[in-house]
Amino acid sequence: MGRRSDHSRSELETLILDAGAGLVAEVGLSGFSAREVARRIGYSIGTIHNVHGTADRLIAAINTRSFGLWAAYLEERLAAGDGDRIAALVDGYFGFARDHTHLWTAIYDHRLPPDMNLTEADETGRGLLTKIVVQEVAGALGRPIDDTVAALARSLIATVHGHCAFAISGAWELMGEAAPEAAALARVRETLAAFRPSPSR
Repeated sequence: MGRRSDHSRSELETLILDAGAGLVAEVGLSGFSAREVARRIGYSIGTIHNVHGTADRLIAAINTRSFGLWAAYLEERLAAGDGDRIAALVDGYFGFARDHTHLWTAIYDHRLPPDMNLTEADETGRGLLTKIVVQEVAGALGRPIDDTVAALARSLIATVHGHCAFAISGAWELMGEAAPEAAALARVRETLAAFRPSPSR
């Protein structure tokens, strides 16, 4: 029998998210089950649906939580770096993927049904990571944040993500690339150098 009155709704939301994220971290998205989350917290599957709606909504919330953890991870790497903030940023991207592989891959493997959109809270939470990158790119270029800088930052995220995804999957190794993170950093530096104004003569 589920413990139907042990927690408030907000407490239940946190309990479910923590248990769901723990399950994804252990078994990946392919092994995820809302029923198993319910079993782990001692509630019925109905409680999961009452709090989060569908399993897709729960997975979306777990992925948004992962984005928050990832943003905090990047901030820690930036704070602990030796002043090379772009290198720290790339290192933080790869590091989170290596340290939390199942949570990281779940972000990109999950797709909401066509008739379902992310909530405003999800959109805001997921935007934290991009906001950090945009700020760092603007700082590296010595430019204010504008549409051009934001677009460049998104392209650089895609570049680093591609290198990182290939590294995690083992595809880089099959192609003979021994240092995918260094390669990603080199591409980012080349792109930033191309966007910096030439020194005045």
